[in-house]
Amino acid sequence: MNGTDNNQNEDLKKYYKAQKEIAQQLEAERQLNLVLRQLLTTQARQRLKNVRLVNPELYYKVVQSIVAAAKTGRISVPVDDESIKKLLIKLSEKRETRIVRK
Repeated sequence: MNGTDNNQNEDLKKYYKAQKEIAQQLEAERQLNLVLRQLLTTQARQRLKNVRLVNPELYYKVVQSIVAAAKTGRISVPVDDESIKKLLIKLSEKRETRIVRK
């Protein structure tokens, strides 16, 4: 019976740890959305939401760039849709490595 109790306790600990992590992630997302609401126009936010659905990695790159640029004062607030398009193009360019054999 003691082994079963230990397993249940371990399962509960894992469950609560997972719940805590999820809550932290949700809070971080909420705070990020508040910041983006201040930095972006409505159209720009909508474009980023669409990008997030298709390419989450690119979304986070763009968001990090915007937040960093806003902190250093390199961009004018609010950021419009055209600026987001340019940033998306810039960050989504794939670097090609060419190998030339002689």
